[in-house]
Amino acid sequence: MKFIFNILFFLLWTFYSSAQQKPNIVFMLADDCTSWDIGVYGNKDSKTPAIDQLAEEGMMFTKCYQSSPMCSPTRQNLLTGLYPVKSGAYPNHTNVNANVKSIAHYLKPLGYKVALSGKRHYGPSDNFPLEYLGKAIGQDADPNFDNIDTFLNETSKKKQPFCLFITSNQPHTPWNKGDTTLFDKANLKLPPIYPDLPKTRSAYRDYLAEINYLDGQVKRALSLLEKYKLGENTIFIFASEQGNALPFAKWTCYNAGLRSALIVKWPGVVKPGSVSDALVEYSDIVPTFIELAGGSPLKGLDGKSIVPVLTQQKKEHKKYTYGEMTTRGIINGSDYFPIRSISNGRYRYILNISSEVAFSNWVFTEPFFMEWEADAKVNSNTSKLVKKYRYRPAEELFDDDIDPYNQNNLADDPKYLKVKEQLRKQLHVWMEENGDKGIITELLASEHMPAKRSGFPIVIDTTKYQSKIMKSARHINVPVDGYYTFYLSGKGNLEVNGKVVIPLNTKATSNTERYGVIGLKKGTHSIVIDNSLPDAVRWSGPETILSNL
Repeated sequence: MKFIFNILFFLLWTFYSSAQQKPNIVFMLADDCTSWDIGVYGNKDSKTPAIDQLAEEGMMFTKCYQSSPMCSPTRQNLLTGLYPVKSGAYPNHTNVNANVKSIAHYLKPLGYKVALSGKRHYGPSDNFPLEYLGKAIGQDADPNFDNIDTFLNETSKKKQPFCLFITSNQPHTPWNKGDTTLFDKANLKLPPIYPDLPKTRSAYRDYLAEINYLDGQVKRALSLLEKYKLGENTIFIFASEQGNALPFAKWTCYNAGLRSALIVKWPGVVKPGSVSDALVEYSDIVPTFIELAGGSPLKGLDGKSIVPVLTQQKKEHKKYTYGEMTTRGIINGSDYFPIRSISNGRYRYILNISSEVAFSNWVFTEPFFMEWEADAKVNSNTSKLVKKYRYRPAEELFDDDIDPYNQNNLADDPKYLKVKEQLRKQLHVWMEENGDKGIITELLASEHMPAKRSGFPIVIDTTKYQSKIMKSARHINVPVDGYYTFYLSGKGNLEVNGKVVIPLNTKATSNTERYGVIGLKKGTHSIVIDNSLPDAVRWSGPETILSNL
């Protein structure tokens, strides 16, 4: 009995000791920060001493990318390990599909306490069962460092491993935090994609001041770890999220929109001051954390662990990174402007699926961009930038190494035909794997956005049709050129201008909702509905206006 007791004691002690050796994980995320506007990533005007010091103590990634250049899809991609279209969270201000799991589902069974403080921007809550530590009172969605202090105190006393997400709201607009006197507006070096205009200089200065404010938050987080003597057993990760809200970054699939800073400090494991050129994505974070926590690799996730890169067992990670953007649901966004992108680490191919439509977003309402448009009338260089931002060709190809701002489109250059075709083919493979149907996926974006569902789309009352059995033609007026989506339930069919948009499906039930898409010119169009359908058909388009039927 004594022998058996000793064996059991040894096993329990071994398990307990192993649990104590599990590393804590802190992931700190910025909000709308272009990676190269951080000091260690090359901006000599930026003042980011804490982030720069973090890079000296850890590994800095030069080719980390996210899968969408806006907040909600990015954060849900980060927390689920799934590409946005696959999870359902591809528009902004949206929810993942009901069956999607997130990081808390994977780490809690491994003994981890999983929490988040600051900006959430994910949903529904049941899919993200993280302990929420709140946001700072009066500080937008910024982290609540008092609550973080309490959390670290409790977990350190219990010696329980934890995974903590600290999600800042900086430097998201409005740029009203930080000390602007630290920056000489007149002598700031503007990126070459910005015209040198007064309002642009002011905006850029205010933005850099807010990055400095963010740097102070990074310093505070690191200080709290040291306060509770957690630094040596904590892996600290900083990421910059998508690019800023100035043109050619956020809301685009250009290099500045998808590229992210990523710095990992892992005491005793990651070589201080190391730099990795491995291609990595935000989708890799969940698999990485699972491995760090002692879990086994999971099938079905879109990323893979970067631990072999951190330990310098491998120098390469992925062959491609991917990005997607949908403008449905963003402030002042084009009703539809789906963008898809792929990069092999050097060349970036971009597919603008509806290039006939003008690109639009929040930027176009801002004073600094209005100044661009005014200057464009007299300055040819500014005019080129404005036109390039608003109107896009169907295909774009850039060499990110020599053209990081993506201004020299190589898509029509015969020398790069082979590169373009290879990337285009791989992009379509990725889209198919994710169930991404391009324009149809774009038009269905609103169905994933709870705030947009009310009153969407328009209903056509089929009780006004002449026959319940025979087909009867009616007419609709569409206000603008564009793609229009028709939805119906049941097995019937729908035709527009004599073209079948939704075919007959005899296996469908009254609860089966189907849809079809057709491009229509402004004006009156004939619609025929098989009246074996239920009482209504719905449709939506660039402007949800319907003439009397």
